[in-house]
Amino acid sequence: MERRDALAEKRRASAPDPGANLTNPVRARPGLLPLLVLLAVLELATLASSLALPPVVASHFDGSGAPDGAMPRWLYMALMGLLVAGAPLLLALLPHWLIGRDGRRLNIPHRQYWLAPQRREETLAFLRRHGRWFAAAVALLLAYVHALVVLANRAQPPSLSTPALLAGLAVFLLATGAWLRALHVRFRLPG
Repeated sequence: MERRDALAEKRRASAPDPGANLTNPVRARPGLLPLLVLLAVLELATLASSLALPPVVASHFDGSGAPDGAMPRWLYMALMGLLVAGAPLLLALLPHWLIGRDGRRLNIPHRQYWLAPQRREETLAFLRRHGRWFAAAVALLLAYVHALVVLANRAQPPSLSTPALLAGLAVFLLATGAWLRALHVRFRLPG
């Protein structure tokens, strides 16, 4: 009897935890929750500010800021809603898709070195984390462009501030350049 109890205890101790595979998706991907919160806030702000737009929204502008395209407010709201949250979500998920099971679709310098078993998890975590940062930057840019469109439609006649748009694009491109530099530096061969 004692031996049977000892064997049963040994099996329980070595058996995997039945709840171990039921991981919390937010815990399994640290950094995902802040991105989701940011996207939710930007989505709500985009939709709320869109309610102040006229029934027909000047939505496309030429180089001088004059409108050259328009759409109904409901369509503009739907498109911006999809863009502000959808495009960044796709970008955040892109590293997961590119990584896949074996990393064949992943294009990083010195891929074989960085995906070697002893470095693989750290490399993939880095790529996922940086994918979320880039997704956040894209979401902020899209929300900024939306804010410029809202301001443009308040003017009569509507007029988009080209300098403000160019300034926002410059900040985004500088941030993207710094992000790409960080990726390049991270994936150099050591030594």
